[in-house]
Amino acid sequence: MCGIVGIHNLAGAPVDASPLERMLSTLHHRGPDARGIQVMGPTALGHARLSIIDLSGGAQPMTHETGSLTITFNGEIFNYIELRESLIEKGHSFKTQSDTEVILHLYQEKGEDCVDDLNGQFAFSIWDPQAKRLFLARDRVGIRPLYYARTQNEFIFASEMKAILSHDRIHREMDLEALDETFTFWCPVAPRTIFRNIHALPPGHTLTIENGELRSRCYWQLEMDTSTADLSEEQSIGQLRELLMDATSLRLRSDVPVGAYLSGGIDSSVIASMISKCSDTPLRTFSVAFEDREFDESHFQQEVVDFLGTQHSQVRCTHNDIGSVFPEVVWHAESPLIRTAPAPLYILSRLVQENDFKVVLTGEGADEILGGYDIFKEAKIRRFWAAMPQSNLRPLLLKKLYPYMGNIQSQPEAYRKAFFHVRPEDQSSPFFSHLPRWELTSGLKRFYSRQVKADLEPFDVYAEQAEKLPADYPKWDHFEQAQYLESTMLLPGYILSSQGDRMAMSHSVEGRFPFLDHRVVEFASRLPANLKMKVLNEKFALKRAMADLIPATISQRKKQPYRAPDAVSLLGKRGSLDRPDYIGEVLSRKSIEDTGLFDPNAVEKLIQKFERGRAIGVRDNMALVGIVSTQLVMQQFVHKLRS
Repeated sequence: MCGIVGIHNLAGAPVDASPLERMLSTLHHRGPDARGIQVMGPTALGHARLSIIDLSGGAQPMTHETGSLTITFNGEIFNYIELRESLIEKGHSFKTQSDTEVILHLYQEKGEDCVDDLNGQFAFSIWDPQAKRLFLARDRVGIRPLYYARTQNEFIFASEMKAILSHDRIHREMDLEALDETFTFWCPVAPRTIFRNIHALPPGHTLTIENGELRSRCYWQLEMDTSTADLSEEQSIGQLRELLMDATSLRLRSDVPVGAYLSGGIDSSVIASMISKCSDTPLRTFSVAFEDREFDESHFQQEVVDFLGTQHSQVRCTHNDIGSVFPEVVWHAESPLIRTAPAPLYILSRLVQENDFKVVLTGEGADEILGGYDIFKEAKIRRFWAAMPQSNLRPLLLKKLYPYMGNIQSQPEAYRKAFFHVRPEDQSSPFFSHLPRWELTSGLKRFYSRQVKADLEPFDVYAEQAEKLPADYPKWDHFEQAQYLESTMLLPGYILSSQGDRMAMSHSVEGRFPFLDHRVVEFASRLPANLKMKVLNEKFALKRAMADLIPATISQRKKQPYRAPDAVSLLGKRGSLDRPDYIGEVLSRKSIEDTGLFDPNAVEKLIQKFERGRAIGVRDNMALVGIVSTQLVMQQFVHKLRS
């Protein structure tokens, strides 16, 4: 995994490549092993390398042997060996053993359609001097990031926004609509980013720059279509297992050691077990534990370690640990956060780096594609309740699902119906499954300053997303609609970004995700909903497919969503003065007034609520984290990079 940058003169004049070195220096964490820059008339490409495949022969930017094409590439192509053999049969010859060179030859053979053949996680750019064409591509589900900006005469791109922001001609301004999306969906939705002048290439898209014009194309999108499912239950479960085993085997291709994360849940346990079956050497596993028992899963992690016999390393995370690293976490996430959950993963990737590992396999994606989240259960229960809204028994299922939400469960029925959106007008919403979460998150907007509220008054945060929904969306099963929203919004925008790529690459660690092999994703999208969640038994097909690979206690345990301590990590325990030094600065009245995003009086009252022990659960915790992280984004990117 690496960092890539590039500048292209849209008028075709010789490019000013002087900013490239500075841009690359901001991405050193992504590629500490080597650095390269190549200037070719109107285009200059740069690369910071994390060496994983063909350690001696994969230097970049890489130019085709004919000199006709040059690439800068971040990612891995897992089926590169098969593609290479196929290309050799067609007369291509290779100088290296790298997957990078395979992309070059595949582009030479198929042009922009080369992306259809790639099984991997990637973001790359190819300069074609003969056609005077710059081509960019991003993987199907958005595992690897790619951002771009356009000035009057230049097109600028990079793996991270901080590289683009280091360019002198990029104006630094927060996009208030992106902030509003973050305070609704937990993240901006591509192509929007938190910075007004920077865009994200959406997952499954390519971008071509030719004759000064930009042309975007969607080459892949998630289709939740079970109408083509023609397998029996046993056949479906068997095929799911085969696909996952093959996806895991492909992701073990590496010229450096490969480890795995263990959370103590089904997904990471399945991945670790499949790796053990594919390899003769003992597996190295890594996990994070918490001092707070509410969040700790170390007992289950140890069960899997004992069951598989892995060589295990664990880091124990305290409130102080989370609070102390949070500014670094925001720096790498490059976006406001509403939870501290990325912080322990930042600390975990540091543990992996300290043990001299560069690659880990993880279980990300299983919950989205195979129906594992509580939000899917919740939506089923809410529709069940809505069918008989006067029932006193049906809403008790929500109480069982969320026993820790006592402040909600104890409220009057009318309040609970409004909170869980079981009214008739809610059922017709295309976003029914996500309304409670999104509306709860939107509570953060009560802290906006008067000016921000006025500026955002014309913006309808839902309308734009409704227009993006596929034409067939209304025909899909309600469960599939919920999966689609989770897989196309939260997964690439938050799970794979703020909790995934950014936290791993902050310490030069590459994450690989077998569940997100596009063949697995496409197969799962065709599985009937009742194979993903049998009544309220989540990930039914996965549990059946992998029953013999993991301990029964892991397969049967109640799902525990990954969370981390929020407010206590930033403000310290009630009555304690032990809080991170930066908190006083970023939450000071002067700082709040200077950024102009939040109402300083409302922020002061929120802090006082925590100090007096009157804060209300998730809602106030998210507000505190959201305000602190947004203030840090302004401090770190608008001011620090400008200097």
